Amino acid sequence: MGLALRIRDLSWSFNANLDPFLVIPALDIAAGENVALCGPSGCGKSSLLFLLVGMELPQKGSMVWGDIDMAGLNESARDAWRRRSIGLVFQDFQLIPELTVLENVLLAASFQHWSPQASIRANALRLLNRVGLVNPRQSARSLSRGEMQRTALARALLFSPAIILADEPTASLDQENESRVSDLLLETCREAGATLIVATHQKRLMDQASRVIRLAHGRLAANP
Repeated sequence: MGLALRIRDLSWSFNANLDPFLVIPALDIAAGENVALCGPSGCGKSSLLFLLVGMELPQKGSMVWGDIDMAGLNESARDAWRRRSIGLVFQDFQLIPELTVLENVLLAASFQHWSPQASIRANALRLLNRVGLVNPRQSARSLSRGEMQRTALARALLFSPAIILADEPTASLDQENESRVSDLLLETCREAGATLIVATHQKRLMDQASRVIRLAHGRLAANP
């Protein structure tokens, strides 16, 4: 089941001595909601996602997932909460080139078990098949950008997290795989009741979102 998000009086800057880059007076997202985050390059979408996962903290204001105030957690507690609650798909993929596709998907599981359980491995193989990666033993080093993106998506979905955050998850894909990945992302979130926030320019994802939130110059913009 997803978690609700409540933001109040949030401000954040790349440097505490600079004027705030992101300013969000109030934002509420319901548990299980599917939100498309839109806006031009440089408007603050990726910065907001980094804040939402606790990789950055606001200089001011509160950001609460469920009953967890991110500002009240130290770094190790935020790391543990993120591993437990969030599936991440970021633009740089963060795959380990020396590992296979399957090993990259199972990497989070290997932090919890010396050897991933058979059910976890089976789920990883199922997800890889659904994103069209038929050779789980292929080296990550040899993947195209589109294949890396699909591997990263399978990894993010492995534990059916309560929250899924994705930064342009279809940006590196051709039209066929763009549709495949979009549908998998949306279907998986619906099946699990997960809260989905996806930064995207893709019309398919925006059209199927329960809400579109637009950013402009680090501020919430009125929807047309």
